[in-house]
Amino acid sequence: MRTFRLLSFGLVAVLLSSCGYEQSSITGWNYNDPKNGGFQKAPFEEQETGPNLVLIEGGTFTMGRIEQDVLYDWNNVPRRATVSSFYMDETEMTNHHWLEYLYWLDRVFGLDYPEVVKKALPDTLVWRSKLAYNEPYVEYYLRHPAYRDYPVVGVDWLQANDFCSWRSDRVNEFILIREGILEHYVNQIGEDNFNTDAYYMGQYESGKRIEGVPDHDPNGTGYRRVKMEDGIMLPKFRLPTEAEWEYAAYGLIGNSLGERVIERRLWPWNGHALRNPEEKYIGEMLANFKRGRGDNMGTAGKLNDNADITNPVYAYWPNDYGLYNMAGNVSEWVMDIYRPLSLDDDDDFRPFRGNVFTALEFDEEGYLMEKDSLGHIPRRTVSEEENIGRRNYQRADNINHLDGDYSSHIDASHWSPSYEDGEEAPESDYMYEYGQKSLINDNVRVFKGGSWNDRAYFMNPGTRRFLEENLETSYLGFRCAMDRVGSPVGLGGRR
Repeated sequence: MRTFRLLSFGLVAVLLSSCGYEQSSITGWNYNDPKNGGFQKAPFEEQETGPNLVLIEGGTFTMGRIEQDVLYDWNNVPRRATVSSFYMDETEMTNHHWLEYLYWLDRVFGLDYPEVVKKALPDTLVWRSKLAYNEPYVEYYLRHPAYRDYPVVGVDWLQANDFCSWRSDRVNEFILIREGILEHYVNQIGEDNFNTDAYYMGQYESGKRIEGVPDHDPNGTGYRRVKMEDGIMLPKFRLPTEAEWEYAAYGLIGNSLGERVIERRLWPWNGHALRNPEEKYIGEMLANFKRGRGDNMGTAGKLNDNADITNPVYAYWPNDYGLYNMAGNVSEWVMDIYRPLSLDDDDDFRPFRGNVFTALEFDEEGYLMEKDSLGHIPRRTVSEEENIGRRNYQRADNINHLDGDYSSHIDASHWSPSYEDGEEAPESDYMYEYGQKSLINDNVRVFKGGSWNDRAYFMNPGTRRFLEENLETSYLGFRCAMDRVGSPVGLGGRR
């Protein structure tokens, strides 16, 4: 009995001493307790859904061609793949979104670095044609409020990536303002602008409203800056991969029963027709595309898709994920480098070609490099020397993995005529003889989906085309994606 009472007393004493603290399940020590050194466990439920994003619950699907290969490219063999859950914009990025971006760049960099603003300008001349009168679009499409909610075009792949990076920082800055950590600091100029990486690395100090979040380190100041471990800021915006875009476009989540897809789709909707079969909307077009030669919108009084070029991004009906215009309106950039045999070579889990692995850059003394003149933390490609002994990769640039290399080229002494005498061309130009026998090199990116300028065939999510990453067209836009961390279905799907 005495032993039992002592044990009971000891248990109560332990419970009292740890009152208000969560204990480690492996050591018994308290979290968030300055007496124990202050190791913190921040409260966290799940990832916040960012503005304009919808959760795309991942899964398995048949990627690639499900229709006849009209172009005989043979670049789209069907295969099974799995895509993890991720977030995607419900609409394409609009002209107004891009003007917001340009306004911010001009306010922050316009005085000292005007070239940054110039670099971000869309090419409005993409509307011109030698045998058509398209000058009104050249002058009005980007900036006139009549086109405010229309998808931005004339943007190349590089510009779209820069936009994604900018958007990541603006959303995370807003979150810190909303949480009372930063204030509205409207005088950001040059390098003194909020950058997520710079903030994490302690190289952004402006605009603080308070010193930070409470810090339980007994040797600290009582406050610290937000860390990734707090789960407050969001992952970075980016372009979707080809597999993600294609998977999201089909929207098969609304077409499954248990683990069976009960009807395979040719479009982002059921059936083979391009008109709405519902009685209320019967006969109305389900997407914006070119019905035939010389027929961009139908006959006056009954315009078939109500759009001669693009249409507002919320036009037509969303697919079962809630995504608008995944067929028609504009084609969209994705992250992938184009290769004809990508679907043969890529992994079956999260397939993607285009990896170039990087790391933060440190100086010779081991200190993190200072942010650059635009406020970004420098990064470098990893070296083979630092990856000796690593089994999953050695090289930084894996674009050409399983796709040939310079040494295997039929004529390793070949010199590309597109380069000056004595100047060696990149490996990808040797391999594919870019500009002579193909239009493929390491700077050619995939774009997906049909557009206002395409026939219905290209609205099938499995079609794939490619374009150099620094080129623009009047029918090519983009939308952003974001990684989903944690549960693939959110709190509502916990088991």
